[in-house]
Amino acid sequence: MTPRDLAVDRSDPPLQADEATTLRTFLDYHRDTLRWKTAGLDAAQLATPLAPSDMTLGGLLKHLAYVESNWFSAVMTGGDELDPFDTVDWSADRDWDWHSAADDSPAELRILFDRAVAASDQVIDGALASDDGLDLLSVRTDGRTGEAFTLRWVLVHMIEEYARHNGHADLLREAVDGLTGE
Repeated sequence: MTPRDLAVDRSDPPLQADEATTLRTFLDYHRDTLRWKTAGLDAAQLATPLAPSDMTLGGLLKHLAYVESNWFSAVMTGGDELDPFDTVDWSADRDWDWHSAADDSPAELRILFDRAVAASDQVIDGALASDDGLDLLSVRTDGRTGEAFTLRWVLVHMIEEYARHNGHADLLREAVDGLTGE
């Protein structure tokens, strides 16, 4: 299988756009990169770690669904995280998202990820439609400083989070079936 065999449509961010469009399209590009790196794999492949880590591609999907839910549904709006993240005993297993992914089917992982992204996009759309736009402050604050986050900060952080984990996904995917590509 080659990278082009996988049906994930990734569009490069525009070279000239306003700040909000640039941030959103880079975030979408990285979301689609994760979809691409996990496309076409079965449950066993999604649960395959690359030693010495126990990180898996399925774990990446579920972790990034959680990160989306936490930053946009919880931090930005002050609401609850999406199901199933809202009922997890995180003190019992702070890496529950990573560990529990092996119990989910590929379809369940992809649906959870896409549901989290769609919910995040609704928050982003609402924030950008407000008078504050990228300067909109989060409802929840930083536990260390007590300061609110701007939407701009959260978007940049999400791009960083995806970029880091997509590097992991590159290595994991190559170890699973040899697929490489940007």
